[in-house]
Order: sequence, then C-alpha cells, then structure tokens
Amino acid sequence: MTSLSHVQRVRMLYKTILRLHRGLPAEIQSIGTSYVRDEFRRHKKCNEAESAVFLNEWADYTVMLAEQLGLRGPHTAKPLGQNLDEKDFEKFRDEQVYQLYELMMAASGKVEKDTKKT
Repeated sequence: MTSLSHVQRVRMLYKTILRLHRGLPAEIQSIGTSYVRDEFRRHKKCNEAESAVFLNEWADYTVMLAEQLGLRGPHTAKPLGQNLDEKDFEKFRDEQVYQLYELMMAASGKVEKDTKKT
C-alpha cells in the first residue's frame, strides 16, 4: 500500500473540515467554511516549513471540532468554541489578528461601518 502524497493529505484534511462544518449551526457554518476555503487557498504555495505548521494547526482544529460536535454520539459533544490563551494570541501576526477580528465581527453579526467618504 502506498502512502498518501502531500497534495492528497492536504485535500483529505480540507474535505474532512468541510464535512465537519456541516454539523455546525447554520449561522457559523458559512463563515467557517468560507474562512477555511480562503486559508487553504492562501497557503497553496507556502514553503515546506509553513506547510507543516499550517497542516498541524488545521489537524488539531479538526480533532477539536470532531470532539466538540460529539461525532462518537451526542453524549460526547462539548460546547462549541475554545478560548485563546494569551501566549497563543501573542504569536499571531498582525494579519492574523485582523482576520480574527473580522471573524469575530461576522460571527457576532456586527457590520463594520465604512469609513470611506461617499
């Protein structure tokens, strides 16, 4: 039996995440799914080191989401979401902090006021 190529592993992880998102409440399912699509698209041509970190973090997310959704039965489900530790937050690049802010705004249903003059 042959082992999976890098592209096959990425595709499998991506499809697994999208399948898991079907179990999310509708209001966050679309936000989460479009975020995942965007992140995977953005990292399509990243270097090997970034790829390893990226795949590891998304694999951890997949396991956490599967546990929270209770895929072994409803009795194993946990509340959705996870708090960020301050030390983890400090590792974010400015771009990631802004993405997190946008995600929070979209999830809370708040619309950012356009600052452009018309």
